[in-house]
Amino acid sequence: MAGEVSDMSNNYSIGVEEEYMLCDNAGDLSNKANLLMDVLPKKLLDRYSYELILSEFESNTSVHTDVNECMSEVSLLRNTINDIALKNNFRIGISGTHPTAKTNNQKFVVNNSYNWVSDQLKYYATKNITFSIHVHIGLDDKDKLIKVTNTLRRWIAPMLALSTNSPFFEGENTGMLSSRTFQFGLFPRSEIPTFIKSYNDYEDLINKYIETKTISKPRQIWWKIRPHYDYNTIEFRVCDVQRSFEKTEMIIALVQALVRTIVENRDYDHDYCYEYLTDALWKASSKDFSCAIIDPYDNKLTSMKDMIYKMISYSENSLNYFGNQHVLKSVKDIVDNGTEANEQIALYNESGFNKLKKYLMNSVDYQYKRRNNV
Repeated sequence: MAGEVSDMSNNYSIGVEEEYMLCDNAGDLSNKANLLMDVLPKKLLDRYSYELILSEFESNTSVHTDVNECMSEVSLLRNTINDIALKNNFRIGISGTHPTAKTNNQKFVVNNSYNWVSDQLKYYATKNITFSIHVHIGLDDKDKLIKVTNTLRRWIAPMLALSTNSPFFEGENTGMLSSRTFQFGLFPRSEIPTFIKSYNDYEDLINKYIETKTISKPRQIWWKIRPHYDYNTIEFRVCDVQRSFEKTEMIIALVQALVRTIVENRDYDHDYCYEYLTDALWKASSKDFSCAIIDPYDNKLTSMKDMIYKMISYSENSLNYFGNQHVLKSVKDIVDNGTEANEQIALYNESGFNKLKKYLMNSVDYQYKRRNNV
């Protein structure tokens, strides 16, 4: 949503950000962000923005009332960039990390915002070659933003587990499924938020951070979930970006349904054991679905697979309410057959990095099959 500051305070409105790799025809990162900004159609300029490096580009949808509409715009934005790229001899690729790119070879975007980041983080700012999907869900009350954020933390780990898509980094098989989680974790204020008592407390935190020059603006708090200070949204930031439209739609629909379920059930303000939250996050990024975690709601032992199905049961009425119950097919497919990270690992084991890099471009979905039942 960086391209346009807009009020999303209608309950359950949706906005989505996707981060793309810009690649040459071999699949290596290429510094094309400035070229894109120069040739984008004027009517779509607000729908795109720079990221930290010149080989990364971000799309930002407008505000939508349902997932179907939102996915149609995600498709439009992907296709717009792809069309420009093909005419200029480069491509877009999608993965939570680029599998072989070296951090020291990247060039920073030059503007005040990103200059601030590089000045603050110095060497470690160069280690963030990561690509994610952020889902904004609007709410009509600022205190509700805080209450829902507190409860929504329970579902961070299963959502990441379904979306892992970054097993490689700097030419290494990291042994992880979401190395993006670890690389972005080098940044400060990128963890799971602790329990927040009220919106006033959140504002007080932001003001103190600005006063102490910890941040210069609220969006420099990069938590896994954050109440967005400008848009009146809950921004769900934990998932790796997906090549598949079915998986992208699944993420958006589940986040929207989880937020609605929390609000409709008034299931507010759970102060979970923070250690259980972070342990589950670590396992979501590194283990298969059989791994043992602790559900922070009741402190009982469960598996990641069972936690995913708890999440589905919890949100199913809201999925039905929005007409999005079809995404459960994608959840089952991932649990049975693996994530996009598992696809990457299988292809690398069979064919190596050169074919993998091309696959990360060639397997990107562009044509969304719009549903007529919404």
